[in-house]
Amino acid sequence: MVKNVLVAYGTTNGSTAEIAETVAEVLRQNGLTAEARPAPAVASTESYDAVVVGGGLYAGHWHKDARRFVRRHGRALAERPLWFFSSGPLDPSASERDIPPVPGVKKAMVRLDAREHVTFGGCLEEGAKGWVARMILRNGKGGDFRDFERIEAWAGRIGHELAS
Repeated sequence: MVKNVLVAYGTTNGSTAEIAETVAEVLRQNGLTAEARPAPAVASTESYDAVVVGGGLYAGHWHKDARRFVRRHGRALAERPLWFFSSGPLDPSASERDIPPVPGVKKAMVRLDAREHVTFGGCLEEGAKGWVARMILRNGKGGDFRDFERIEAWAGRIGHELAS
């Protein structure tokens, strides 16, 4: 029986971390032990029965910390239930339709037999790090497009599956 779930994430400005914390909280509400941790802070996945990995999307690529986590822990991840999420579109498209995983994430899903991937809207607000982020904001394309009801529903389905 699954008890202990890791939600590992790669983020630059904290938006993906907030999604991961929400996923972990919903899993706890489903009776599981769950913790959200930055991907670089995870030395081993051995103590976890299931793993959710999330990363922000930048120029068509998953956040480097999420990619490195999946490479570093690939063998262990392939042996347990695994889900992926991405965050990134700075528009409502992620709530309006299913956005498939970017090619690198799709390849990892196949290799590790991940159960599912979902893309959530992103968030980019004043004070964001990086030249590109500042340019996007300067052009008026920032905002918070995360749909926490959708995030909670997705995490609830995972929690229900794991608790069954």
